[in-house]
Amino acid sequence: MAIGGMKAALRSWVQRPDDSAALPAERAVRLLREAEDHGPNWFWQTDRNGRVTYLSDKIVGVFAAADIDPVGAALTDLLRIAGGETAPDNPERTLAFHLSARTAFTGYAVTPAITGERNWSWSVSGSPFTDPFGRFEGFVGTGTDMAAVRESDAEITRLALFDSLTGLANRQRMHISLEQTLAQPGYDGTALFLLDLDRFKAVNDTLGHPVGDALLKQVAERLLRVVDDAGLVGRLGGDEFQVVLPRIGNRTQMATLAQAIIASLSQPYFLNGHTVSIGCSVGIAVSPDDGATPDMLVSHADLALYAAKDAGRGVHRFFHDTLLEGARSRQQMADDLRVALSRDQLRIVYQPVVALEDGRITGFEALVRWDHPTRGTVPPQDFLGVAEECKLTGQIGEWVLRTACHDAASWPEATRLSVHLSGAQFADPALTAILANAVARSGLPAERLELSIAEASALRDMRAAVATFTALQGIGIRLALDDFGAGQASMTCLRRLPFDRIKIDRSFVRGVSDPEGRNAAVVRSIVTLADQLGIVTTAKGIEYHDELAVLRDLGCTDVQGPVYGVPLDGATAAARLLDEGGALTPQGPKAERAARTRMLRSTTIELGGRTRPARIRDLSTTGALIDLVDFGETAIGSVVRIDTGGGHWAAATIRWAEDGRAGLHFDRPIVVERRMTIRRKET
Repeated sequence: MAIGGMKAALRSWVQRPDDSAALPAERAVRLLREAEDHGPNWFWQTDRNGRVTYLSDKIVGVFAAADIDPVGAALTDLLRIAGGETAPDNPERTLAFHLSARTAFTGYAVTPAITGERNWSWSVSGSPFTDPFGRFEGFVGTGTDMAAVRESDAEITRLALFDSLTGLANRQRMHISLEQTLAQPGYDGTALFLLDLDRFKAVNDTLGHPVGDALLKQVAERLLRVVDDAGLVGRLGGDEFQVVLPRIGNRTQMATLAQAIIASLSQPYFLNGHTVSIGCSVGIAVSPDDGATPDMLVSHADLALYAAKDAGRGVHRFFHDTLLEGARSRQQMADDLRVALSRDQLRIVYQPVVALEDGRITGFEALVRWDHPTRGTVPPQDFLGVAEECKLTGQIGEWVLRTACHDAASWPEATRLSVHLSGAQFADPALTAILANAVARSGLPAERLELSIAEASALRDMRAAVATFTALQGIGIRLALDDFGAGQASMTCLRRLPFDRIKIDRSFVRGVSDPEGRNAAVVRSIVTLADQLGIVTTAKGIEYHDELAVLRDLGCTDVQGPVYGVPLDGATAAARLLDEGGALTPQGPKAERAARTRMLRSTTIELGGRTRPARIRDLSTTGALIDLVDFGETAIGSVVRIDTGGGHWAAATIRWAEDGRAGLHFDRPIVVERRMTIRRKET
């Protein structure tokens, strides 16, 4: 459609702020088209007789559908004032009046003068325009599709109050709803449930965000079914959900609903060919006992949720006042931890990593310890979780890295340093620069530094992880997969990331010497896989001598754990490397054994067809510690019979003997309680 006189009108509208030169007509037309095509507004123009000379295409289409050609028609014949012949606010000033009087008008509600079922709702405004000599040329104006505006407003409201992924109420709407509910009289007993999905992050990390999103949608559907019309369900973001339950009743009913939610959300999900199982923890706060305002109720429900997670997850917990003490304690610990960083209260100890081939130290793993001025030594499990909550793991990790690199620089050249990286550190874009700076300032060769990374940290963003690995290995730093087998996607990590070492989780090492168990077969498979990939292996958490022997036979490269004593301070670690060429002697128990009962009771033992007196010092279901003065070390491995009480004889094997004492292992477990009863009667 020709736009004719609109150009002149545009020249009167579009002026530069600093002079009277108009924008080029072509640019003005482009701006006009952009405004017409991407919004509810449209434009119109008439000649001096009130006949339409220009109308936006979308409005022309409305009239064309009714077989009306609006161009050339009188504007007053095309539009009707909504609600009657005059504007409701001024009945004397009709649209025709303004056109004839050549006066501007604004916001008249009109409808098109056509028949049909659709209820149109337009708003028009206009003003007269003149030529350069001041002669009246006609009217130019705008129109707005008010129905489209209302639809747009409704969509904006929906986006502002509802979660775009699940369709549930979002955080803002949940807050408004809770606020309105608590403000109404008689709404005592309103419950607030806070829900957190257990193991959801592992699904996102291993199967990808599209699967994670599909899972969240199914979670929302299950929540709606379980809660039904008892309350309002919302998603706060991520894997956090909230339920507001007005007048639900007593706490027994709340607990029943919470358990129903946990049971429903814990059922398997079927997503894009994957079967996924997750869990759910629930924290509950009840008004007015636990808070009369939304913020207080949310805060207390959050503390209850924290308690549910701390209880092992998959459970619900109600808020109670003692939880506040725990929160204050954690906050105090967080404050103290910040002070500890500034006052050098943290220290590093080093756990030896020992080669199974020759029993010599190949390196040390750096472990952080906290010497609190009033609490004493704070166990790592007590403060590292707090450090993660208050975002201090990166700062602590960087301090450990720099300090340990400085200590390790003085060790013999072949000795490696192992440092664990937290998820926050691994995700830090500046990690490569921090590491390069740490090894450069300490003088430690980069190839002697090994970083231990948890599976979850590596899988959080696989593309970023690959780039980080490439950068770190470019420097020369080695990388180890920590706690291999403990997570759900260790094989994915090995397949996609070039690790130099696997650290076998303690759960596989425990019981590896049990001939009836399967752990030895699992460890053998891990070692074989590592050998095929050219990766060395370290078994963690070794406690007993017999575990060392089995792991050596299975082909494991290195071990670390309590069997070599407690971790060492920096000076002792350096000295230990020089003593006997770094060779370490295992300490502690020879083998894992059942709990023993202390006693001192005479008995009889049969060895080689001869009986002799002995004394039982310790007795358990699987073995005993005995005194036997003329016992020789040559009898180790011999089979004996021993009276365990009341004439009940048990066959046993001598596992060790020294200084007149021996350790026996029963061929079959015995019932200690019966033996103890006999002993008490004898006494």
